[in-house]
Amino acid sequence: MGTGLRMCCYPGMTPRSFIAVAASVAVLAPAISVFGAASAQADQRVRLLGTTTLPAKLTFQGTTVGGLSGIDRDPRSGRYALISDDRSQLNPARFYTAAIDVSAKGIGVRLVDTKPFKRIDGKPYPSPAQWQAEPCTAPRVRCDRLATVDPEDIRFDPRSSRLWWSQEGDRQLPMGGTPLVNDPSIRSTTSDGSYRGQLPLPRNYHITTENKGPRANLGIEGFTFADHGRLVTSIVEGPLLQDGPAPSVDKGGFTRLTVQSRQGRVVGQYAYELDAVGGANGENGAAAILADPRDPQRYLVLERTVVLGKGNRIRIYEASLRGATDVYRRDSLADAKRVRPVRKHLLADLTALGLQQAGIVEGMTWGPSLRTGERTLVLVADDNFVAREIPGVPQVSQFIALAVR
Repeated sequence: MGTGLRMCCYPGMTPRSFIAVAASVAVLAPAISVFGAASAQADQRVRLLGTTTLPAKLTFQGTTVGGLSGIDRDPRSGRYALISDDRSQLNPARFYTAAIDVSAKGIGVRLVDTKPFKRIDGKPYPSPAQWQAEPCTAPRVRCDRLATVDPEDIRFDPRSSRLWWSQEGDRQLPMGGTPLVNDPSIRSTTSDGSYRGQLPLPRNYHITTENKGPRANLGIEGFTFADHGRLVTSIVEGPLLQDGPAPSVDKGGFTRLTVQSRQGRVVGQYAYELDAVGGANGENGAAAILADPRDPQRYLVLERTVVLGKGNRIRIYEASLRGATDVYRRDSLADAKRVRPVRKHLLADLTALGLQQAGIVEGMTWGPSLRTGERTLVLVADDNFVAREIPGVPQVSQFIALAVR
């Protein structure tokens, strides 16, 4: 997650082995955005079907359910995968499978299973404290495959239904003590969580110096398969350190969207301009990306803004790579006068759809089609394990169903 928050432990939670949540009725009253009017007119092709929320501090198969930062649906089986951003602080880093019913009446969720992610040596990933207590003496490449992880997104491979998942890595350079530095990654796993491989990432996604690479907690937040699984596209949550400042109250910032082959070859890298925050004591970042199944040049990008004391704002943009400048060989986007960024068009602003209480949405996937011919879009919100209060911002494990015409 990119809200600058980290979870803490909640021992002694009551176990539950099964959860079925009925679909909730969408709020029909108009919502008022604390950020004012949307910067662009939202598309009229999207409507809200409904929402549902899991109980706070729910336990399932011996784990605490929360930190849900990514979601994907396997079109072959119809099952869903959910990733938790628990850094092995409550339970081992893990993912869940779920049965999710999406219809014109709303959405219902039932957890089915959970599995821990496993390192290249077959062991669960350690917490940051455990990793710092036992520094790795192996080469950097192997250490990164053994290090603590910060899970963020998860996808089914369209070619095999195997799971791939991303994690943000770490950039902590404490005064004294052992630095905690490891690169972001996109890895593949079997159904039981075993390590199967890793996608080579662009060189500028690596944490190399104190002033280059992804910012702390603003690495790869989302990725997606495009062109029927031929391509893997990822987006960095916020600007790289060399690409200028993060979005401010009245000014946005440039992050990078990268298209790669399945073997890791960079097909193209593009500047994506994030919106301004619109309020003090807040941040805006790209929380998820989803490929258009019919057009490998088009994506949905979810921008998530959180402002302390005011609330949050969730916008989904249609983004087109056509005509955008390939910036892979540009060291910096700080001076982007000659760069043509990705074109984006506002598809949906959740407040404008009548959703008055949206959580911190971080995951997005295509759902099944409706009888009306509309395609459904399923979103999931991260409750941050309700580690501490964020004034004005709901922290709930929330599922949102939209219909897209």
